[in-house]
Amino acid sequence: MNNHTDIKPKKKAHALYLGVDVPLLLCTATLLAVGLLFVYSASWEFALQMDQQPAYFLQRQMLFALVGISFALIAFFLDYHRIRKFVIPLVIIIIVLLLISGLGESRLGARRSLIQGSIQPSEMAKLIIIIYLTYWLSSKQEYLNSISFGLLPLMIILGIFCGLILLQPDLSAAITIYLLGGLMFFLGGADINQIVKVLGVALAAGLIVVFILPTGRERVSEFLMGLQDPAQGSYHIIRSIEGIVKGGLFGVGIGKSTVKFTGLPFAPTDSIFAVIVEEKGLVGATVVILLYVLLLWRGITIANRAVDLEGKLLASGIAIWIFLEALINISVMVNLIPFAGNALPLISSGGSSLVTVLTGIGLIMGVSRFTNKQKEDLEGRPLNAVVDLRRDDGWRGVSRSRRPAGVGR
Repeated sequence: MNNHTDIKPKKKAHALYLGVDVPLLLCTATLLAVGLLFVYSASWEFALQMDQQPAYFLQRQMLFALVGISFALIAFFLDYHRIRKFVIPLVIIIIVLLLISGLGESRLGARRSLIQGSIQPSEMAKLIIIIYLTYWLSSKQEYLNSISFGLLPLMIILGIFCGLILLQPDLSAAITIYLLGGLMFFLGGADINQIVKVLGVALAAGLIVVFILPTGRERVSEFLMGLQDPAQGSYHIIRSIEGIVKGGLFGVGIGKSTVKFTGLPFAPTDSIFAVIVEEKGLVGATVVILLYVLLLWRGITIANRAVDLEGKLLASGIAIWIFLEALINISVMVNLIPFAGNALPLISSGGSSLVTVLTGIGLIMGVSRFTNKQKEDLEGRPLNAVVDLRRDDGWRGVSRSRRPAGVGR
């Protein structure tokens, strides 16, 4: 009888690695779910007034979400370094779309959309400018502090984008792009003196535009009046604050908002945060704000871990852009800044904003996937196998080091 028991060697456990930043994924999914819920809550009566089914806007938003998720998956699996060769064609396409929209149909006093309002090129321009500046700044590091090769080209490209957007006019989108340009210039490592110059030029240009355009003068005037006496502010802000006050701490309940029925402008889009606060109160509003803070934190964390400057600029630029959009929208609703037409990312009704933001989040996750894959490859393969990385560039494979004679195999 055999007294000893055969013990089979245990296989080494391998953790299941999906390459996805789970906190960012959960945060995005939660914001998207909140958006679908409140788009339906804020829009069903408006849909009936248009002789549509109550779920008309919800169904459109779900369709846009599916399109956005598809683009996000493509962005996630695409090596972000390969985007470089598509940057110039993307810039040309968005400039053409901005020109077409500026000469196209007028909706609500502005010419900023295509196909009956389904596509707004100014929303896509925000992501495109981040992508363009990511690769431009990473390739011009030695020239950033030069006026002729650094500051001037930056101001020219921002001027082209903002000029076309102001012709629509879309003041809030133009201001957002200028802010993103200055921010990317800072993240790219420009000298503080250059940053001050960019901010100074942007501020001067912004003030000139604000006081030249009737829309700008009106919004600043209403904002200042609202600061002195909320009852004297714009009708939009008065109704928004009314809904926020009614919501109290815990809200009146999902679907029970009244201000959306009594004149709150653009309830499913620009003003959806006021509906959220009325129906879920300050507690619900705080949760939404914390979700945007979490999204920003994950984006910055992914950027800090990126293996190159391109990854750092891309992830941080997109994360800050999404947070900035949310901050502007929420600030407007409580009259902290003059009125701007920025959507609440992932929540407001609208295809261009939703698809563009989801694509941006896919790019952030793509940076995280590439970083983790690089780390896994370096930590998980033998040191003499690292040279295999050179084969993608057409280098001949380097033979492995041979063992000294006499060493057992």
